[in-house]
Amino acid sequence: MKMFSVAHKTVFVVDHCPYMAESSRQQVECDVLTKSRGQGVIPLAPVSKSLWTCAVECSMEYCRILYDIYPLDKLINYIVSDSEFHLLNSWKRDCQSTHELMSSLAAVGPPNPCEDPECCSILHGLVAAVESLCKITELQHEKRIALMDMAERVANRGRIICLTNAKSDTHVRMLEDCIQETILEQNKLAAGSDRLMAIQQCELVLIHIYPQGDDTLVSDRPKKEVSPLLTSEVHSVRAGRHLATKLNILVQQHFDLASTTITNIPMKEEQHANTSANYDVELLHHKDAHMEFIKSGDLHMAGTSTRENGLKETVTLKWCTPRTISIELHYCTGAYRISPTDVNSRPSSCLTNFLLNGRSVLLEQPRKSGSKIISHMLSSHGGEIFLHVLNSNRSTLEDPPSISEGCGGRVTDYRITDFGEFMKENRLTPVSEASHHPAGKLPAERAKAQLERHTRYWPMIISQTTIFNMQAVVPLASLIVKEALTEDDVLTCQKTVYNLVDMERKNDPLPISTVGSRGKGPKRDEQYRIMWNELETLVKTHAGATDRHQRVLDCIIACRSKPPEEEERKKRGRKREDREDRADKNGGKDVEDKSWKDAERRVVDMAKSVPDKEDQESEVIKDSPDSPEPLIKKPRLATDEVESPEGAKGPISLLSLWTNRITAKSRKRREFIGRARSVNSKFELYQHLKDENGMDVHENGKASR
Repeated sequence: MKMFSVAHKTVFVVDHCPYMAESSRQQVECDVLTKSRGQGVIPLAPVSKSLWTCAVECSMEYCRILYDIYPLDKLINYIVSDSEFHLLNSWKRDCQSTHELMSSLAAVGPPNPCEDPECCSILHGLVAAVESLCKITELQHEKRIALMDMAERVANRGRIICLTNAKSDTHVRMLEDCIQETILEQNKLAAGSDRLMAIQQCELVLIHIYPQGDDTLVSDRPKKEVSPLLTSEVHSVRAGRHLATKLNILVQQHFDLASTTITNIPMKEEQHANTSANYDVELLHHKDAHMEFIKSGDLHMAGTSTRENGLKETVTLKWCTPRTISIELHYCTGAYRISPTDVNSRPSSCLTNFLLNGRSVLLEQPRKSGSKIISHMLSSHGGEIFLHVLNSNRSTLEDPPSISEGCGGRVTDYRITDFGEFMKENRLTPVSEASHHPAGKLPAERAKAQLERHTRYWPMIISQTTIFNMQAVVPLASLIVKEALTEDDVLTCQKTVYNLVDMERKNDPLPISTVGSRGKGPKRDEQYRIMWNELETLVKTHAGATDRHQRVLDCIIACRSKPPEEEERKKRGRKREDREDRADKNGGKDVEDKSWKDAERRVVDMAKSVPDKEDQESEVIKDSPDSPEPLIKKPRLATDEVESPEGAKGPISLLSLWTNRITAKSRKRREFIGRARSVNSKFELYQHLKDENGMDVHENGKASR
């Protein structure tokens, strides 16, 4: 039933009634040479197309794109409806061309505005469209003959695109009911005929066209299912460029097309032959041409941008220097036909003529930094232009990369050994479905369930896990993934948790990865916090299985909540580690600072050891030279009474302590007699010389009378 999709048959029904001769009111300028027009020449008045002309042009553009990309297996049947229906072509391959359709439309001519509108109706064309869908195409006939007894597997699906000017939403529902009744009638006729096929699915796309400036009488409606055989959607569109945009979007949606815009195409100017300018050309093709971008997640890097309509996106690729050789075809992974969006524009015409002359053009992804990546190539074969997808990563002709090399050369620390053990634990073996299975599940279902449990939390990279690198966690990790736990299993898991608590108490190191971090990595308590978080994440993914799984999780949560004295001990441990880290970073500098701090502490202790008694008795000073030094009353050196050099009370500096100490010691000795008799801090030498000789001694050593 999936052999032919809805896209295999498309029937266009265009309204040819008198009201379609109404103007679309979109002005088209005919006289564009305003600067070269001579004086006295009256400019041509602008003209406007009719609704019929807009419908025909847009539908022909739809057909042109479809024939360019799918020249064989996608067929179109064109019907014009007025007082009767006019079938312009058939499902035969010879009739599938825009030239055939344009010739038939020229014979039909524009609608006659003087014709009686009561005699004209779009229903004639819709009924003929359903009858046409029941006819067998050449491809369907070939498949039916090839299958013979299984001919019923050949499906018959189709799409009807109706371009009309509806009266209201009620009129639209009436058209849908008419199509539904016609499908049921035609299916009854097809049941007893070899030349007809019953319709399994039909899609109706009704496009209501109205002039610019008028209010629409029909509301838009997304696709909905009218019956199991019919789905319908309604689009209300203004005539002119809005209708062309809508049909461009619909052709992409109906046939899985995507858009690529080629930028920076150098072209010579017509008026200035020596100069060139860069142009952009938009191409339509099958969406598989962008599949490499989608798989690798680089679609945003390929210059994806939204166009004016805001509904479809285009991928931007940059023009490269043309190549005359086709060696790049050896690395091609796909080729898709293209169709220019604006086929009549000068840039599109120049590009197609350039490619049809046998030239090939490489296209690169626009990147802000790094080397350029050639991802596509435009080339023609047999008069048709194809967009080739080039493998920009590794050639498909080469051997696949080894897993030890890493994915793209970025990651190399995969858990290869653990993955091998994982595959051994989840091997599939042939078994009879009638074998005994306690859970009441088939062996394949049990295998899928086991694989799902084992992969709920399974890091692929060594540096992204801690518990799977610890031998102490292996018993718990291997038991927690079981579908049901026994009491012994719960005790084993709890014992594993207690062992981890004991490791944390002893401050044992953990296998924490330091990849991407500076220094030694996280602190010891941070390492255990990471380990406990990961272990809790693993057990939480299985805690809802049974109550025993939940008991293991409760044990982990209880062990993580430490008493206050344990937290205080951890804080002291962190302070000690910080001091050790500072000592490792600063080297001998901290040792020297520590010695100064010790000296300062000793001075403070010595200062505090001085007696504080103010009334300490002093001994009698003896005049004999052999007597010991007199004891002078010692000052009190309280730290809170000593002022800093600035005069403000506060902590005592080392210099103040040392100065006070020296002053206290100096007071224990007898004052020098010369300093006591000095005048202006100067002691006069040879005091008796003047009295003996009657001479006055000056400072320069010379005597005077």
